[in-house]
Order: sequence, then structure tokens, then C-alpha cells
Amino acid sequence: MTHLIAPSVLSCDFANIQRDVEMINNSTADWFHIDVMDGVFVPNISFGFPVIKAINKHAKKTLDVHLMIVNPDQYVEEFAKSGADVLTVHYEACPHLHRTIQLIHSFGMKAGVALNPHTNVSVLENIIADLDMVLIMSVNPGFGGQKFIENAVEKVKQTKELIAKSGSKAIIEVDGGVNLETGKRLIDAGANVLVAGSFVFNSENPTETIKKLKEM
Repeated sequence: MTHLIAPSVLSCDFANIQRDVEMINNSTADWFHIDVMDGVFVPNISFGFPVIKAINKHAKKTLDVHLMIVNPDQYVEEFAKSGADVLTVHYEACPHLHRTIQLIHSFGMKAGVALNPHTNVSVLENIIADLDMVLIMSVNPGFGGQKFIENAVEKVKQTKELIAKSGSKAIIEVDGGVNLETGKRLIDAGANVLVAGSFVFNSENPTETIKKLKEM
């Protein structure tokens, strides 16, 4: 597959969120990446259901929702109702991960699992066949604009090997510190989806920046 670009709405201008949603609609981006943070699992708070529903009302592309929250199971149905197409939970937040993945699938969404920078890819060995996506965090989750953690490139390679070995159909997404230089290395390592936030929205021409990421 050609790699996908998922601009992170966390980095958009919240006072002009509809404008930025329309920009993504009209760009060569493939997905909307929406970070949900609860102030408990990560030291920040972001979007709730009303904002996701508002984005969904205008978005014409896949809603890729990344939950950085504790007890995600109790909200899965509500995220489905809010318009999420892909729902990703953190390995570190799910003591009964297989049950959580089944629950996400039961509401018709694709299921992803995110790994914090310190978490080894091997923890997914017994669940990889059930996943639609693995999200490799290339920064510590919670805030945009952080420096890229180099080990993420190796983790993408390890994840690709695990997927091939298991026969899983999961794709690999990477989030954090993505730009034209790191993005190219991640794609070469086997990444399928690149999340880009501040690199896109802090650029002079976000549409052109998305185009460059897509054309790498």
C-alpha cells in the first residue's frame, strides 16, 4: 500500500477547527488523527465526545481516534457513536487487551494498539493476529511538538517482522516528531501511516506540507 498521512488535529487552531478540518478534507491527507487524553494516563487533557462529533460532521475522511486514557472499555461504544472508524488503545492501559480488541470490533471499528516508547514490541506477540493496526509512539504521549525518539525506527522494523511472522494483516502507524526526514526513514523501515501534527500545522502552507509528506 502507498503510505497514508494522518494530520493530528491536536495541533490545529482550536478557534478555527472547522477551517482546519476543511483544509484536511481538501488536501492529499488520508485520515484525521484525533488524540483523546484524560489527564490520568497522560499529563494532558484534550478532546471529548462533543468535539469529535463536531469534527465528524465536517470530516470526509477516516477518523483515526487514539485513546490515551485509562479504562478505555467503558467508552468504546460512545466513540463508535461519535464517528470513530479506527480506535486505538494503549497496551499499557489495558489489563484485558484481547477483550478490549473484541469490544472495539463488536462496534464495527478497526482496532489498534499503541506502544509507549519504552514498551517492547514483543508484548504484542499473542494479540497481533487480532489487530488492524499497531501504533508506535515515537515521542512520549501527552504533548505535541516533541523531539523524535530514534529507537522508533527499529521498533517499526521489529513490528513489521512480527506481523510477517504471524500472518497478521495489521498495518503500522507512527506518531510523534514526524517530518520529511524522519518520515522517510519510518516508511523505509515499514511504516504504513504517518501522523504529523505540529510539522503540518506550524508550517506556512499546511496543504503543501501534507502533499510533500504524501509524495515521499
